[in-house]
Amino acid sequence: MLDLQRLRALHAVSVHGTVGAAASALGYTSSAVSQQIAKLERETRTVLLEREGRGVRLTDEAHQLVRAARELITIVERAETELEERRGVPSGRLTVAAFASAARGLMPPVLADLARRHPALDTRLTEVDPHLSVDLVAKGAVDLVVAHDWDIAPLPAPANVEQTVIGDDLCDLLVPQGHRFAGRTGVRREELAGERWICQPPGRVCHEWLVRTLRAAGHEPAIVHMADENPTLVALVAAGLGIALIPRLGRGPLPDGVVEVPLDPVPVRRLYALWRTGAARRPAIAETVRTLVAHWPAVSAHTPG
Repeated sequence: MLDLQRLRALHAVSVHGTVGAAASALGYTSSAVSQQIAKLERETRTVLLEREGRGVRLTDEAHQLVRAARELITIVERAETELEERRGVPSGRLTVAAFASAARGLMPPVLADLARRHPALDTRLTEVDPHLSVDLVAKGAVDLVVAHDWDIAPLPAPANVEQTVIGDDLCDLLVPQGHRFAGRTGVRREELAGERWICQPPGRVCHEWLVRTLRAAGHEPAIVHMADENPTLVALVAAGLGIALIPRLGRGPLPDGVVEVPLDPVPVRRLYALWRTGAARRPAIAETVRTLVAHWPAVSAHTPG
């Protein structure tokens, strides 16, 4: 008899790519995931993971088990949804993946509200980049995703994933004090030629938006510094090393030496909640989505800007 938890561990490694990432998503240690898979290998008398450089590769037999695991997880999920529907109250474990600034600026009050009103609901948050999280919810690695897109980079949603809009997050141009834009009431995109930019690395939605937008305005952006976290980007601006476009959500108060200037038109990124088709029948997901939408007006009203 194959153990479902061990199959979940193997499925998580398949989805996330490494034992460490799978452990983080499942809320386990890396050694615990490795032990689960080692036990599964002994039970099946099959090698499931092979070393490949500093990571691991799933064998053909492992991929076959992953397909079976995905079907079993879907069946279990359906049964849990039906039971929760009969009870009529949000309960059980709910895994949520959110991008960094949403995890910092939106999720804490939402999670606290859910915990207060629904003690039977065990919500677990993981911070994941938006371009990865949609695939995770589609594959069943997480239950719910909070992601975002930009006007020129729409969020792709697979056929088996539904979504609803949470709200719009405005973005501002941040410049060092004394910069030629400091003190302006607005800056047009056509005026940005020749600036030194600080932004997130390639592959991030913010990076792609910046490159596409400036190219559409007729010039190639000079990106001189890149960092993952918005506080780091703000610190680089404060040091006078360039300018940056930073969303308001989760940004926090600006330090001395940084000036916020509106860009005309104002860039907007839209936040979404996404879940697998049919899972909205589960009260836990329906209530979490409702709570996200309900909290957004207060959160956005208290963001800097």
